[in-house]
Amino acid sequence: MAVAIAASVAMSDVDQGRVALIATEAATNLIKHAGGGEIVVRSVPTELGGGVELLALDRGPGIVDVGKSLRDGFSTTGTAGNGLGAIRRLSDEFDMTSTSNIGTAILARVRDKQTAGSHQKRYWRSGAVCLPVAGEVVCGDAWVVMTSAEQTSILVADGLGHGLAAATASGEAVRVFRGMAHAPLERILRDLHSALRPTRGAAVAVTTVDHSTRTLQYAGIGNIAGVIAGPDKRQGLVSLNGTLGHELRKIQVFEYQWPPEAVLVLHSDGLATQWDLHRYPGLSSRHPGLIAGVLYRDFRRGRDDVTVLAIRDRDEGPS
Repeated sequence: MAVAIAASVAMSDVDQGRVALIATEAATNLIKHAGGGEIVVRSVPTELGGGVELLALDRGPGIVDVGKSLRDGFSTTGTAGNGLGAIRRLSDEFDMTSTSNIGTAILARVRDKQTAGSHQKRYWRSGAVCLPVAGEVVCGDAWVVMTSAEQTSILVADGLGHGLAAATASGEAVRVFRGMAHAPLERILRDLHSALRPTRGAAVAVTTVDHSTRTLQYAGIGNIAGVIAGPDKRQGLVSLNGTLGHELRKIQVFEYQWPPEAVLVLHSDGLATQWDLHRYPGLSSRHPGLIAGVLYRDFRRGRDDVTVLAIRDRDEGPS
């Protein structure tokens, strides 16, 4: 599956081989050390750098010394002990986190060399999990991040229900948003409302961030949750009731400051809302893909599609 996704975005045979080795090593580690787990594979949009990302997630005993586990030759099961080191060497971006008695999460990205010089990389790092409910082959959620020199614009959409009809609604929201991502948020939501009338409808949140002032504007309709999670404060973002395409009573744009050390998390209602990054020491400073992966692993509801999008400063955290 990992190789097929790499091939679908026209990665070279060499890079497809790297993806295959990373997936194999990650799966082997899950079986040997955690009794199983889950690997989430996705293509990374071109505007976010391109390539393929793999998340290996488990609920195992955790790793006592992460630094030591990355050294070749270290093993707790009598193997050669080269697995994690190999994953790190094969990856263009690598990060991992482990919490005792909660589990381990590993992120590995192999970049598409032709698109790796992305504009977005200068400002923010982002990571996401967007998956359908069990039994469906398409996801009714969708998200997009678009960046210019002045601002970053973000959309998360959750088509009502799940399956193809939900995916059609959220996909239409993404299509329209891409054409007007830097317009005022109220205009974006009104245009989305009109565009989604022939569809099942969707809950949608749109956000813009001014790069120079770190001012975040947010407007949401329906049950998309937004949180600015800082080291000392958790700021919830306000969404209003309604469904774009069917019921839009009021649009209100809220403004927030985004502290440099904070993480912005947006998610659909496929994720429970009682998560707290302080439960995981050091996680808030890690790659946002790890943050999204851990929240998905521990708080997905399991009865609906789920999207978790995390964004933080580009220059903070390991790469």
